[in-house]
Amino acid sequence: MENSILKGKTLLVTGGTGSFGKNFIKYILEKSEVKKIIVFSRDELKQSQMEAEIKDDRMRYFLGDVRDLPRLQRAFHGVDIVVHAAALKQVPALEYNPFEAVKTNIMGSQNVIDAAIDNGVEKVVLVSTDKAAMPVNLYGSTKLCAEKLFIAANAYGAGSTLFSVVRYGNVVGSRGSIVEHLIRNRDAKTVYITDERMTRFWIHIERSFEIVLFALKHMEGGEIFIPKAQAMKVADLFDIIVPNAKREVMGIRPGEKLHEVLLTREEGRHAVGFSDYFVVLPEKHPHMTDTTKMGKYLEEGDTLEEGFHFSSDNEGNDMSEEELLRIVKRMENLINQV
Repeated sequence: MENSILKGKTLLVTGGTGSFGKNFIKYILEKSEVKKIIVFSRDELKQSQMEAEIKDDRMRYFLGDVRDLPRLQRAFHGVDIVVHAAALKQVPALEYNPFEAVKTNIMGSQNVIDAAIDNGVEKVVLVSTDKAAMPVNLYGSTKLCAEKLFIAANAYGAGSTLFSVVRYGNVVGSRGSIVEHLIRNRDAKTVYITDERMTRFWIHIERSFEIVLFALKHMEGGEIFIPKAQAMKVADLFDIIVPNAKREVMGIRPGEKLHEVLLTREEGRHAVGFSDYFVVLPEKHPHMTDTTKMGKYLEEGDTLEEGFHFSSDNEGNDMSEEELLRIVKRMENLINQV
């Protein structure tokens, strides 16, 4: 079981009060024998609400911002594993506030790397996004930089601290998602859609936890772990959730793509496929001069054919109507729990 990697360990989650962080922590408390979990975030209100909601002696709360290296240095003392989920991620807002994203998503990620190496943290995983693959917006560009920083970080410290990346698409149950918005506005007479052709990757929130745990268990340092997610047309969501509403097409917003990519053609040349995941292996890396570290992937995984890429408009990757309905039902249950 992947959760055994956390047995007896101290785990710190940056952005621990966000949609992923909070639910990931609940999952870990229930499913593993983790020794201690530290929530690192800058929102004191959300921390107090989380502390009132989660009654567990293993929980600790640490106010701080990933932009503040000395604060991270203090927080990482005695920590075994870090999951770095803190980020600014609202695409339209970051198009108009670009350097704020740079300070949090890029400089903050470098601070996490430095603090982890200096404190002897064993493993660090960056939670990334499909928008980092062939980015067209500021958010995706900063997350691509963060990925590159994490992969290169394995060259420092003689491999005593390992860094890897997980990259996935939209998460059902995340705060502010289009699924949540449509469910909360079922009675709307008019709804707005950017483009009828638009497709997106979607995974259940539990799947995002599983890919992080999979990475923590198997990582050698420098890999990008990508789930084989299914995709859907955004218009299909409208058909199911608000079938009677009038649609107004408003056009693609600044920084948006028509389709998303999880694995690029260039990455496919040095990636392998498994039943549920792709693993992108580091191309050039001093820490990876020992080929035995990556050998397990090459022995057990499937080499991808030339030119392969994993995009939300790939043929045969469509999510079924039944799965769409399950997504909607799950989101309704999450909303009702609030």
